[in-house]
Amino acid sequence: MTKRMGALLLTLLLTVSMALTACSSKQEPKEALKTAAANASKLTSYEMSSNFTINELSYKPGDASQTDPTMTQFMSMLKDAQLNVTGVYQSEPMQTEMTLGIELKGDMGMTFNIPMVMTAEKLYVKVPNIPFFPIPENVVNKFLELDLKELAEQEGTEWNPDAMDAAKTQKLSNEVMDAVLSEYDQAKFFKNLDTKDAKLPEGVDAKQVVQFSVNNDNVKEAVTVLVTKAMPKVLDILSKEEYREMLQMDQADIDKAKEDLKITEADQAEMAKDLDKLKDVLTINQFNIDFALDKNDFPVYQKMVADVLIKPEGTKDEVKLAFTGSNTYTKINEKAAFKINIPTGDDVITMQEFEELMNASYGY
Repeated sequence: MTKRMGALLLTLLLTVSMALTACSSKQEPKEALKTAAANASKLTSYEMSSNFTINELSYKPGDASQTDPTMTQFMSMLKDAQLNVTGVYQSEPMQTEMTLGIELKGDMGMTFNIPMVMTAEKLYVKVPNIPFFPIPENVVNKFLELDLKELAEQEGTEWNPDAMDAAKTQKLSNEVMDAVLSEYDQAKFFKNLDTKDAKLPEGVDAKQVVQFSVNNDNVKEAVTVLVTKAMPKVLDILSKEEYREMLQMDQADIDKAKEDLKITEADQAEMAKDLDKLKDVLTINQFNIDFALDKNDFPVYQKMVADVLIKPEGTKDEVKLAFTGSNTYTKINEKAAFKINIPTGDDVITMQEFEELMNASYGY
């Protein structure tokens, strides 16, 4: 009996110890997001799946006689519209492939998919068969080859391979995210969610879920912090030579933007008055962004949920907008398994060939 009791106590102690270790591995919400952003730069490959769905979109004029049937039909088509993206990425050699899926509802509903492949210098886009948009049969399902260097030259800009450098882009994203997050009060805008309550998709194994939330009570502070504190820091980051060159930005434009953000005490007072009116114009029923981190502190899932009501000032009009967006990352840093691959041979047409075939189809 004594040995059994000792074994039970030992098992209990080990269980409690493991639970405490698991709990202690969680970071404070803001620090967890900073860690995840830093770890994102270590992603050398992954598979991703994204979804954006418009759950509600409606316009109600204050005067019912001003109802526009065309606008109503357009919004009806966009309601429940979905944008889906699935893809595979690897950093060396740089190659990304993805399939963009668009689904529209309503009387003019349609669904089509557009596969794409991108390398360091080329973009291949598969020509879809789009309803109501006649495309010659000998063009449909061909991959249109776009030379990114040539496109830059045609637009009168210098080809900048750094713009395609995922590592530099991620580094910039990390610095911007760190600068913005550091300005927001953790107690007011961030919290940890229980992973069981986060409604994570199947297959996402998260150690920690952090939620950033804006509501009617803190929206004024959120906008104020963004304009007066976060944005000036972001512009300072963009002023760095490596980022200016990567984004091909002019320092003079950045300096002007920084100057425009400088506000006097009188400007701050005026902005505060305008933000006080915001509650009469904007009602935030929900605006949350969830970030899920796995056991290695990689950001494996993000979800944004928004539900707002807008009443334009000086009218009785109402606009309702609700949408959901999510990103899921799997097979992180595993060997990339491409499904489309880089198109070759007869599957590829150049822009010149595409234009000639389209012109021939229309009799030009």
